[in-house]
Order: sequence, then structure tokens, then C-alpha cells
Amino acid sequence: MSLEIKVNNILQDFDNVPSDEFLKVINEIMLEFRSTITIEYLKGKIQKITNLTNESEKKKQCKLLLPYFDWYVQGL
Repeated sequence: MSLEIKVNNILQDFDNVPSDEFLKVINEIMLEFRSTITIEYLKGKIQKITNLTNESEKKKQCKLLLPYFDWYVQGL
């Protein structure tokens, strides 16, 4: 499955996507961003979410990162 399809699937059905799958995909799209500041910010956020143990809290934090998926779909 292409990265674009994965991103669109997450955007269309975020509530049913496990946080681990979300984090895998955001790790992939992060490499497409041109700004080092954005990449470093996302690395920090991903690490913070990974360290959480509560799945519902992980989902809340992942939801805050959805605009990066929109940017990816729009072509950065």
C-alpha cells in the first residue's frame, strides 16, 4: 500500500486506527518535510506519544498531529 493511501485511510477513519499504526505512518511522512525544525518537533512528539502507556491518551496526542497528514496530502 502506498504512503498516500495509508495517509488518506488514516484521515478518513482516524478513530479506528491504532496509535502504533498512526505513528509508523507519521514517521514515514516526516521524512518528506523540508524544515529541520518541523522534523525535530515531530520526532519529539512521536517520542512523547510512544512513552505513554494509555491508548486513549496516545490517540488524543496523535489527533493533534493530524494537520501534518493534511499537509502531506496537499503536497507539503
